[in-house]
Amino acid sequence: MNAMKRATAVLAAAAALFVAGCSSSGDGDDPGPSPDRTRPDSRKVSGMRGMTLPSWNTDDYGSPQAETYLRQIAATGARWVTFTPTWYQDRVTDTAMRVTEETAGDDSLRHIIGLAHDAGLKVMLKPHVDLTKGGDRAEIRPRDRDAWFRAYERFITHYAGLSRTTGVEQFSVGTELAGTSEDGEHWGHAIAAVRERYKGPLTYAANYDEYRKVAFWKDLDVIGVDAYWPLADKATSDPARLRRAWQPIAEELAAFSERQHRKILFTEAGYVSQRGSTTAPYSWTVSRRDGDAEQAAAYEALLAAFEGKPWWAGVCWWMWDDWPDSGETAKRLAYTPHGKPAEKVLRKWWGAS
Repeated sequence: MNAMKRATAVLAAAAALFVAGCSSSGDGDDPGPSPDRTRPDSRKVSGMRGMTLPSWNTDDYGSPQAETYLRQIAATGARWVTFTPTWYQDRVTDTAMRVTEETAGDDSLRHIIGLAHDAGLKVMLKPHVDLTKGGDRAEIRPRDRDAWFRAYERFITHYAGLSRTTGVEQFSVGTELAGTSEDGEHWGHAIAAVRERYKGPLTYAANYDEYRKVAFWKDLDVIGVDAYWPLADKATSDPARLRRAWQPIAEELAAFSERQHRKILFTEAGYVSQRGSTTAPYSWTVSRRDGDAEQAAAYEALLAAFEGKPWWAGVCWWMWDDWPDSGETAKRLAYTPHGKPAEKVLRKWWGAS
């Protein structure tokens, strides 16, 4: 989920939107053998029952609230948590990305990974690149692609090394970079560099309208999709209707999985608790009206539609609570299921006591 898209949407909402109805270099791990790129890696990618806990500031992951959040996430029956350290570039044509005050500090990241493991949670690290001046990361199309990929390789291998030294169980090599993801050659080099530093399973988080165009699935272990498909043309809290809407999408994904010889993980999925959220799951600001029932129905429909399918590798929901004083969307309207009917849905499906 694009942080700048989030901020832009919030500003738009403030203007009366209403719909009725890292500071160090790589860790220097020794290179290992290169895997066979023509087939999935032999490492098992287990079904994920996950929740994303994003970071918006340098010290979020080191805050006193971190341990509380992780224990709350584990209490839903989740077995995984995803963290999202983010670097930024100013314009879509820039040739490099950089650390800002919104980038999770490395020490805080190491801290929260340790806390997650202490709470019995496995970790996926999913580094993001966002834009400081608005816009969607999917529009990044650097004017000098060679230079951008050199910078991207420095960025992504830094976190690959950190993931290895902290025992991270799964790693995403990128998120929603549709403006570059058809470039299999450059991405192949970046993924090979990640493989030299990190030995666990790899994925890439493609947006729901991007995954068919990604040119490098053969280099990864699992296909990642950010599953923000619109499911309805008007607000609904009917899980059966929403489950029917998933049917043709599921058939398409099953066929794609078979062609690629890889399972599909929903690296993100989520719904704001606003009326109409199922019409635009990618939006932070569908309306100003509470939609707890619609959010819960959407959780129910997704889990009912995909749970147990042999080609499906699970889901990591977007997202748990915002950090104190950083939330731009009121909790009652935000993506979090915490304290809402959607959390009860998770507990039912995930077997929480």
